[in-house]
Amino acid sequence: MRLIEASFLTSAQSIQDSPSPDLAEVAFLGRSNVGKSSLLNSLTKRKSLAKSSSTPGKTQLINYFDIKFKNDEGEPPYFYARFVDLPGFGYAKVSKSLKKDWHRNLTEFLEKRPSLQIFVHLIDARHTTLDIDKSVDEFLNHIKRGDQIIINAFTKIDKLKQNDLGKLKRANPDGIFISNLKNKGMEQLEKKISDYLFKSES
Repeated sequence: MRLIEASFLTSAQSIQDSPSPDLAEVAFLGRSNVGKSSLLNSLTKRKSLAKSSSTPGKTQLINYFDIKFKNDEGEPPYFYARFVDLPGFGYAKVSKSLKKDWHRNLTEFLEKRPSLQIFVHLIDARHTTLDIDKSVDEFLNHIKRGDQIIINAFTKIDKLKQNDLGKLKRANPDGIFISNLKNKGMEQLEKKISDYLFKSES
């Protein structure tokens, strides 16, 4: 199964004004400046599908993208899903009240959105032991339903020495290891997502 098309659908502030949960959804979440927008653009082969910014935490909305897949033979039928780009958590320069609203809206979304099937937690490969990432991982494992999975995707592996990358891979045998700069790990991430979403179709 291969991803062949991606298009922006809409933005929402919370689960209340989100689109109808009529497609399986994949949520992408991570700290501000972890490379989430760049990863989404590389994964969908669309240079500016997700807007990246030099200002960490600028993405304040829940952004939805419609995704189209086809089987490896390239023949119909086609299969559809939705990618959800969530606001980065961490050190965004916003007021405490706004940050509190973000966290409340995101927590509600992650806990209650019925169409969410996959959580892709992006982690900077250079900083894998930060408390904020540990907290997110614990939270996701706590709320995860039986029909959901968590994928840990380690970004910016091109900035690691080979010895350190080897240690990271041994410590996280189920992880996906990403370099947007060198386009590494995208095929593995795409396959892991599509295999889970369309396992009965492949």
